[in-house]
Amino acid sequence: MIDSLQAISEPTRFAILQLVRNSEMSAGEVAGHFKGISRPAVSQHLGVLKKAGLINERRKGTSRIYRLRPEGFESLKALLENFWDPKLDKLKAAAEKEERKKRRKP
Repeated sequence: MIDSLQAISEPTRFAILQLVRNSEMSAGEVAGHFKGISRPAVSQHLGVLKKAGLINERRKGTSRIYRLRPEGFESLKALLENFWDPKLDKLKAAAEKEERKKRRKP
């Protein structure tokens, strides 16, 4: 999970995840979205994301094709839900209590 957190904390890698979220893209297509970042640097970012289990890679001829790996986010999702659920429950209870108070007032 630490690898995943470190991987998504870097802005370029986060942007790459957004690019491959809904469709597959070749490494060249991904690199084309980043001006000022070399293709080798983009490939390095893709490698970090792959190592963290957040994207899949497949070969198509001489190209490497990347896509998001949703199951790679399961542990992160569980961590965040564990962290926030109790606080959200308290917030919901407070909001409902406030709403009941408002309904009682004429």
